[in-house]
Amino acid sequence: MAGPAGRTRVVDLLQQLQRVACRCPAHSNTFHKGAGEAPCTVRKTDYAFEMASSNIRYGEGVTREIGMDLQNISAQNVCVMTDRNLSFLPPMKAVLESLAKNGVKYKVYDNVRVEPTDSSFKDAISFAKSGSFDVFVAVGGGSVIDTCKAANLYACHPEADFLDFVNAPIGKGKPVIKALKPLIAVPTTAGTGSETTGVAIFDYEPLKAKTGIASRALRPTLGMVDPLHTLSMPERVAANSGFDVLCHALESYTALPYNQRSPCPPNPINRPAYQGSNPISDVWSLHALRVVSKYMKRAVRDPEDLEARSSMHLASVFAGIGFGNAGVHLCHGMSYPIAGNVKTHKAGGYSVDHPLVPHGLSVVLTSPAVFNFTAPMCPERHLEAAEILGADIRQVKVKDAGPLLADTLRQFLFDLHVEDGLTAVGYKKDDIPSLVKGTIPQERVTKLSPREHTEEDLSRLFEASMKLY
Repeated sequence: MAGPAGRTRVVDLLQQLQRVACRCPAHSNTFHKGAGEAPCTVRKTDYAFEMASSNIRYGEGVTREIGMDLQNISAQNVCVMTDRNLSFLPPMKAVLESLAKNGVKYKVYDNVRVEPTDSSFKDAISFAKSGSFDVFVAVGGGSVIDTCKAANLYACHPEADFLDFVNAPIGKGKPVIKALKPLIAVPTTAGTGSETTGVAIFDYEPLKAKTGIASRALRPTLGMVDPLHTLSMPERVAANSGFDVLCHALESYTALPYNQRSPCPPNPINRPAYQGSNPISDVWSLHALRVVSKYMKRAVRDPEDLEARSSMHLASVFAGIGFGNAGVHLCHGMSYPIAGNVKTHKAGGYSVDHPLVPHGLSVVLTSPAVFNFTAPMCPERHLEAAEILGADIRQVKVKDAGPLLADTLRQFLFDLHVEDGLTAVGYKKDDIPSLVKGTIPQERVTKLSPREHTEEDLSRLFEASMKLY
């Protein structure tokens, strides 16, 4: 132990460090209030944030290592989840070849639904419970990875009711206390970032609205990001996946700051995965946005452009780390009833037997209206985003940040042949009340909007999104 002289030197050193503390914005009073913060028994808003992310391994052909990884952790009985389209494609073939080469015992579940529902989750959960699996592997996009997370969760909590862990107010939102089995995610799309997050999203059919389960415990143990897998994505799948990355980055960067989010959790286990914008998430979100601006159009237009598709695959990871800790807000909150109430629209590029508005499309269709609405609360961030996406902001007034970002987004979407608003995917003005009703339960994300909003505000945003151009 240090004597009095040693302790004095330590105190002197700490005082010197305090005097020369960094003055950059990320450490300014915008986020950091200094010592002496009141604990959560006193304050109404949070005072801390934490960063959580899966381990990520990136490289062309890295999937061939998965069998060795499973061997290294002595996996005895592996559950491999995918969907029927992917079950015959190169990503799945690469995984199974690696498992066979390394003598890993496994069973395949290939009945994952694209845009999963509570029913499809339950079917996967039943499979997981019946198999006594000690490791899970998800090969696919966000639908597959999210389904595998849910299967892992409920297989490890066989006594739980399905709604126990589902987000409030639809479910009980109970914290996950037990450790889950290892889960390795092999993403095949460049969009959801699900390989980095503790979130699993699904359509709750009784309410025709999306909800989800959010807990750091759900995070994959490892995300194997192999850019070769993105070469099999059809053009519209690449576009809609990319729009999810775009909105993850924009929403997390403009989200309510973490120290303005309420309530302050009485226990760290109650601190939500989506905490609000913070200095570390900002770094990831902004970098993802820059990559989207540089590479997305190339990635959509040329499926053989490995540099562009690889860069978008990494952008998905970057944005996943950003929004996985900061959260998203209105675009995502409003997207859930858009996807959940779909009538007859069937998106191009998807081999499904049911009506579908892909997640990334449902998110991006409201983005011009949403960011025009939120800009007054943090106009500098909206201007910065517009500039990254190609706008000239040199002569723009702060009060015009919202219209500028909205116009920049419209042009970006037009260039990538996005449908002309909600009317183009089957909605009419008469549907607005049901869309608003489906947004209200999404408070886990909508409360992170930097601007407070009413049902009338949501109605106006949906109305403004009926046509884009």
